[in-house]
Amino acid sequence: MTEFWESSFRDKQTMWGFEPADSAIETASLFQHHGLKKVLIPGFGYGRNAKIFIDSGCDVTGIEISETAIDLARKYYGDNIKVFHGSVSVMPFDKESYDGIFCYALIHLLDEKERAKLISDCYNQLRPGGYMVFVTISTSDNAYGNGERLSKDRFLTRHGVNLFFYNQESITSEFGEYGLLETKEIEEPAKNVESRPAQKFWQIVCKK
Repeated sequence: MTEFWESSFRDKQTMWGFEPADSAIETASLFQHHGLKKVLIPGFGYGRNAKIFIDSGCDVTGIEISETAIDLARKYYGDNIKVFHGSVSVMPFDKESYDGIFCYALIHLLDEKERAKLISDCYNQLRPGGYMVFVTISTSDNAYGNGERLSKDRFLTRHGVNLFFYNQESITSEFGEYGLLETKEIEEPAKNVESRPAQKFWQIVCKK
């Protein structure tokens, strides 16, 4: 996966533009409402979703597998951003506790064991009373069923990416033990490409 994302960021650079996803804006507002200041973002990318948290006064730490993406983030947002270089599969990277965790479009790239570890690792780094929000692709999305079927609801896409598509049942199964508070299906528009259809995601909110 490291090689795939390094290649993607080298070739496509800031491929999603700079506007944060709608779910990032909503989550930043949720965190602000509850006074959550110390935020961890696994799957930091080049920081487009992190900026809304930074701008709202949060102290943000990221985790990112691609060194190129981290370099891009520093180019556009300054050298003082805090990002651990590495895969979320080797979390934790520090011994800190975080008020809030935002994980966007990452968990669906992992297999079952990796997903379970990521959820557990994030929950373990969440302080009591803290919130974690995961945004992940839905079985309602048009991409569901495309490509080679690897296992139930998991497919190898034509781009060489393994995708696990969530439904309410799998969300409850995987997040139920971790303070699952709210789930809702959302549409995320591709803000950088007008002609691209919105993707259907789940927004999953847990509280410790």
